[in-house]
Amino acid sequence: MTLSRQREQNRLLKYLPYLAVLLLLAVAAWYFTRPEPVRVQLVKAERGMVEATVSNTRAGTVKACRRAKLAPPVGGQIAHLLVKKGERVKAGQVLLELWNDDLHAQARLAEQQLATTTTRIDEVCTVAEQSSNAATRARQLHERGFISAEGLERAEADAKAKQASCAAARSEIAQSRSRIDVAQAGLRRMVLRAPFNGIIADISGELGEYATPSPPGIPTPPAIDLIDDSCMFVSAPIDEVDAANIKAGQVSRIVLDAIKGKPFAGKVKRVAPYVLELEKQARTVEVEVEFVEPPTAENLLVGYSADVEIVHASHEKVLRIPTQTMLEGKRVLLYRTIDGVLEERVVVTGLANWEYTEITAGLNEGDRIVVSLDQAGVKAGARVQPEVGKVVK
Repeated sequence: MTLSRQREQNRLLKYLPYLAVLLLLAVAAWYFTRPEPVRVQLVKAERGMVEATVSNTRAGTVKACRRAKLAPPVGGQIAHLLVKKGERVKAGQVLLELWNDDLHAQARLAEQQLATTTTRIDEVCTVAEQSSNAATRARQLHERGFISAEGLERAEADAKAKQASCAAARSEIAQSRSRIDVAQAGLRRMVLRAPFNGIIADISGELGEYATPSPPGIPTPPAIDLIDDSCMFVSAPIDEVDAANIKAGQVSRIVLDAIKGKPFAGKVKRVAPYVLELEKQARTVEVEVEFVEPPTAENLLVGYSADVEIVHASHEKVLRIPTQTMLEGKRVLLYRTIDGVLEERVVVTGLANWEYTEITAGLNEGDRIVVSLDQAGVKAGARVQPEVGKVVK
């Protein structure tokens, strides 16, 4: 028995090196053929501010607080065009004047009539005064018996007639002055003045052309487009479902397509009291946002396209994560430091916007979650390896 066992042990010892080599080969094959851990980008849950915001559904427009499309109240030929495009004007400055020689002639005629009436009044009222004096003397003579009652009546009647003629002549002065006022009003209608300080944006008429009035509702090109560029705001459409959260005075941010990478502070100036119902478009509410400090270094122009972001609520020093790390159902993929495996975690959220989401339960400060969710192989239970230098703090 002892000899048999010794032979078996010798046989095992003989094959032991071969078994060890096979085991090493198996381990090496597994090591070199095992799947590599997925490299992922991680971000830490941290504390900071989260804002609830509302943005416009379509591009907004920069508008001037005052813009007037001016036209003369009457039609006529442009006789004097006193401004050019791009010129700055003052309130009350004459912009253009229509041909009005006939009105000037009527004004001169009214002034001459006034002078003639004034001269005639001097004559008529002087005669009336003389007749009044004569009637007074006739009354005295009648009392002394030198003239009859009939003579006194004739003198008094003549005096009354002359006084009436004087009063009628004086009333003609008021008429003459009214005619002058009418002529001057007609002249003012032929002159177009700036209603406020501004810049001439456009001129649709030329010297010698016929200018026509531009009443509201009729698509007639205005003679002059005047813009007050000292005050500007952004008018933007907001979806009707968000309109209830917007109030005048709320903090806003304005982004202009023409001025990249520089948001401007704004404030809600006005919320329209009605909903726009346009065909083939969502119902929206027009909101006006004014600049807190208008751009000075940049060339801000009326008509620029703009986007607004209105802040209607904010929480400070709350736990937050990037919104892009959220999966459907308010889930995130948590990275377990112990074994490098991803764990699915359901969280409770608070305020949220496109950038950050507030976490009220489900995560702790400092927990690391996956950002690169669209990467192949990134799922719960997968072993991953953080990308070096890609952890967002």
